[in-house]
Amino acid sequence: MVDIQKQLDAVERELRTEDVEGGPSYVQSISQDYPSGIQEVWDAVTSADRIARWFLPVSGVLRLGGRYQLQGNAGGEILACAPPVDGRAQYRATWEYGGGLTWLTVSLNEVDAGTTRLRLEHAAHTADVPAEMWDVFGPGATGVGWDQGLLGLALHLGAVVGAIDPTEAEAWQLSDEGRAFSRAAADGWAKAHVASGADPAVAAQAADATYGFYTRQQ
Repeated sequence: MVDIQKQLDAVERELRTEDVEGGPSYVQSISQDYPSGIQEVWDAVTSADRIARWFLPVSGVLRLGGRYQLQGNAGGEILACAPPVDGRAQYRATWEYGGGLTWLTVSLNEVDAGTTRLRLEHAAHTADVPAEMWDVFGPGATGVGWDQGLLGLALHLGAVVGAIDPTEAEAWQLSDEGRAFSRAAADGWAKAHVASGADPAVAAQAADATYGFYTRQQ
């Protein structure tokens, strides 16, 4: 059993549109506080061994200018890397998947000696996001996946009680508990969609489609 409600309540989601890398972009951000010092969280999100324990196996050169590849998922180049100094840390990388190019920024801020806030931002040029995909799924298509990622990190760092073996994540996603998580996460992104200016009915329809996609009901 995983305390999915605690995790869902701990996450903040935001959608905005701004210029990134020379073009208007959808920028999705997801944030959470973790009960660990900043160095511990930094190690969890930058060490290949640690990343494999809560997200996916990763290969490559995990340092500035290096390239990485997540097993069966995205790869890219590490564009910036600033380890913890004075309670702050950040890295930035391209996120290259299916022929597309987007950008990922992970920022850490020390809340206190034992608490660190992680903020993940994923930016995509609006012109590169197929209209038929955005119109059907909205921000949830990407957002729910990042909700799942932050859940994995929360379990790894002890922010939430429970355990999900990364190798069994897909099976968990289709369990009753996993479906409930996807439903609530999709609805959370619908709220962010509305807050960004979307029509509530459009956002709700996109959330339904996202839930169906993640639970294989489409």
